[in-house]
This record gives sequence, C-alpha cells and structure tokens, in this order.
Amino acid sequence: MKEITFAQPLFLYLLLLLPVMIAFYIFKQHNASASLRMPGLQPFEKAGTTFRNYLRHILFASRVVAVMILIIVVARPQSTDRFQDVSTEGIDIVLALDISGSMLARDFKPDRLEASKNVATEFISGRPYDRMGLVVFSGESFTQCPLTTDHAVLINLLREIQSGMIEDGTAIGMGLANAISRIKDSEARSKVIILLTDGVNNRGEIAPATAAEIAKTFGIRVYTIGVGTMGNAPYPVQTPFGTQFRNMPVEIDEAILKEIAQNTGGRYFRATDNNKLVQVYGEIDKLEKSIIDVRQFTRKEEEYLIPAILACCLIVLEILVRNSLFRNLT
Repeated sequence: MKEITFAQPLFLYLLLLLPVMIAFYIFKQHNASASLRMPGLQPFEKAGTTFRNYLRHILFASRVVAVMILIIVVARPQSTDRFQDVSTEGIDIVLALDISGSMLARDFKPDRLEASKNVATEFISGRPYDRMGLVVFSGESFTQCPLTTDHAVLINLLREIQSGMIEDGTAIGMGLANAISRIKDSEARSKVIILLTDGVNNRGEIAPATAAEIAKTFGIRVYTIGVGTMGNAPYPVQTPFGTQFRNMPVEIDEAILKEIAQNTGGRYFRATDNNKLVQVYGEIDKLEKSIIDVRQFTRKEEEYLIPAILACCLIVLEILVRNSLFRNLT
C-alpha cells in the first residue's frame, strides 16, 4: 500500500496564507461600491442581481485552489512503497486441544473450551511467521487444520470447534499421536506440540506415555497444559430436565502430563483460571521464539506532475473566463 510523504514539508506552512487571501477578498467585496448619482432609483427597481454576478466568485475560488495546489507541488509530494524481505528459522507448532464434555465446565469464563479457544487465538495471532496446525481429541482424535501459515484459516477453524463433534471421552494418547503424525516430517528448526486437556486418559488405543516416546524419537517438544480449578468445579450433566451444572471434583492426570513434558524436553503448566491460562501461553511464547531477519526496502516516486498540470489548467481557465464571460463584471 502506497503512502504519501513530502520531501519539503516546511513549504506546507504557506497554506496558512489561504485564509488571509479569503479574508482580504471578502473585505474587498464588502467595501467595493460604485458611486453613480441618479435622480431616482425607480428605473432599477426591477433589475435584480444576475446569476452571472454570483458566478464571478468562482474565479477567486479557482485562484485559491490553484495556489493551494502549487504550494503542495513546491512541497514535492512523493508516494512511498515499502517492501519487507523476511527470512525466518520458523517453528512448527501443532495445538492438540481436548474438546470432551468436561471442557464445558464453568470454572473458566464462559467455559473451559471457549476460554482455551480465545487464548489460543491470541497465541496464533502473535506468531505470524510460524506454521501452525490444530488437532482436536475427545474419545477419538482428528485433524482440524494441518500445518499452515494461513493463520486466518486456522483461527476460523479453531472458532468452529465445539464439544460433541466427536464421541465423548478423553483419549490423550490418541490426540498426542495424531499431532505427532502431523508434525514429524517437518523440516523446521523446532517442532512443538501444545497439548491441553482437563481430564484423565480413558479412551484410545495408544497410551500417553507411548505417544511421548514417539514424540521424543522425532525430536518433538511437547508442552502440556492441565486446565481446571483446584477442588470442585461446575460440570455439565445431562438429566431428564436437560443439561444442569453440578459441582464435581476436578481430576487431571498431572502425573502423566508431567511425564510427557519431561520426556520430550517440554514443560507442564497448570491453568486454574482465565488469567493463568493467558500466562501459560505467554510463557510458552517466550520459550519458543523464532529467529527472524527482516530487511525493509523503500521506493519513492515523485507525484507533483499531475497536481502541477491541474494548477496550470486552473490558472489558464481563470484568465480565459475573466477576459471573456466575466469581462464586464471584474
């Protein structure tokens, strides 16, 4: 996108002369009077002000516009194109997000799942040069978005996630294994998985510890996040009268999450509320920084030619009209 700058911006102060020109013109018109002695005004009672008499002010307006444009021309307007050459040793990151029914618990606002989606969106937006992907899991797992640099698409797919999209349960091992399959062949300098869950592994054919060993084999760091308050939390429960929320103990398999992180060179975090979850993603963001080399190029082009031609045309037009159509009025 082009932006307009001025090579000699101090000349723009000359624009302050325009109000002086206008004030002087108004003063001159107010004090201009023709003295013609007549024995009576009866012959001129029906002679009103003609339309041409009003149009004569266009000549002055044209002159003001021409002077304004000439001042801008003297200031030398330039259009500037800016280019960036970005070279980066990027980091490939896959988010593995638990979408089981317990993620609807209300110890986070509005609930665990929506809070996780909102914070993950901010995390994605803050890393524009990294490839990122999204895996979701519950009783089973699937890829919501493969690794991509199109973060707008990734964020839209993240927002579409809802609990109940797949069979309920908590297959942590399957979610981690699916994320590994999406990132293992990456040639990035660093390969990272961020696994977020609020429960205990109770489904799936792959044990979380086994998935962690696979991640270690491929040099993938796994950061694990346990989501849930300490003690009890209001969980959604299906009843004959619809969904109701009941306080139930928060059970997170922190031992296995710590083991996964430790075996793969990552870290385990516990998020007990919205603010803590934001801090967790902020900490991970600091730990995984991309090496970025940005070179900026600027190209400027003079843009005074067209305004100069326009100002000359206005001046010539004023001279022609003043000496033809308004010759008897000026």
